[in-house]
This record gives sequence, C-alpha cells and structure tokens, in this order.
Amino acid sequence: MSRDDDKETGPGGGGGLDPGPELAAVFDDLETLLKNGDVIAALTSRGINGSLALLAADALRAYLAGRKADAAEDFATVAEEIRGRLAASAEETGTDAGSQGEPSRSNGRR
Repeated sequence: MSRDDDKETGPGGGGGLDPGPELAAVFDDLETLLKNGDVIAALTSRGINGSLALLAADALRAYLAGRKADAAEDFATVAEEIRGRLAASAEETGTDAGSQGEPSRSNGRR
C-alpha cells in the first residue's frame, strides 16, 4: 500500500478513507469512561460535571457525523450550562466569573 492510499479524497473524489468506524469506536470508549463511577468521581472532584462532558462528547460525535444542527444545539446547551455554573460559582465565592486566570478561547482576554 502506498502513502497515497492512506489519504482521504475530497468531496466527489470517490472512495477514500472513511474515519466513521474508528471515530465511533473512540467515542464509544469515551462514553464508557464518562459513565464510569470512578471517572465521574475524579471529574467531580475537579469541578467538572460528567453529564456535561458526556453531552459535549455527543455534540462532537454529531458534528463529526455531519449532524451539524444536533451538534450546534448540544454545544449551545453545554456552553450555556458551563456559563451558568461559572456565574453561580462566582456569586458563591464573590469573584468575577471571567477571572479564572486563563484567557478565553474565543477572544484571548483574561
């Protein structure tokens, strides 16, 4: 097999690499991990909600499968939930929700 055989062809190129089954296997493994009680406990101890992580994984799975409307809805839900939890946490601690010490990925500000 030549190196060219491993390359994905563009739209309409016919044939090519289909990453679907491999991606599905990776997401199945990730889903199993995110449903594991020990993993959930470890994530929770770091302030990460396992259900939101699972929904984010589902959103990415949908996007990679070409189900962009489903992905957009799920990503929007995840973003809204994370923002809400940040705001609630900031209210409890009396800090600014945006001052987590890391720049925003969307605008590069601190």
